[in-house]
Amino acid sequence: MSTLFLLDTNVISELAKKQPDLGVETQVLARQANCALAAPTVEELCFGVARLPKSARRDLLERWLEGVLQQFTLLPIDYRAALWLGRERARLASVGNPAPRADGEIAAVAVINGLTLITRNQKDFANFEGLQVDSWFTA
Repeated sequence: MSTLFLLDTNVISELAKKQPDLGVETQVLARQANCALAAPTVEELCFGVARLPKSARRDLLERWLEGVLQQFTLLPIDYRAALWLGRERARLASVGNPAPRADGEIAAVAVINGLTLITRNQKDFANFEGLQVDSWFTA
């Protein structure tokens, strides 16, 4: 099977909850072989865990994150993504819609690899040209 979906940070972090959204959990389990993570998502997840105070919960989340990284294809920001993002950020800035860098990097990885970005925050990605966005959240 080929990769079809890029999972945004909020999709993966949803799976760490005691009661994750049923739609997300069901879709990720059913389509895991077709899902990937972008390098900025890995950084955001690592940052979120690392800023927690030392605790049993943090230890658990660190182990969880290591396990998650073993289950998905990890995609870098390559030169094609960097070129796309530079042009797209310039276009968006010229029309008064500056793009946040992390969201832009995730969008770039999705566009360059021909993937649909799965996110709860569809509005945050609405202005990127050529980006296919969907949500698996039920709520």
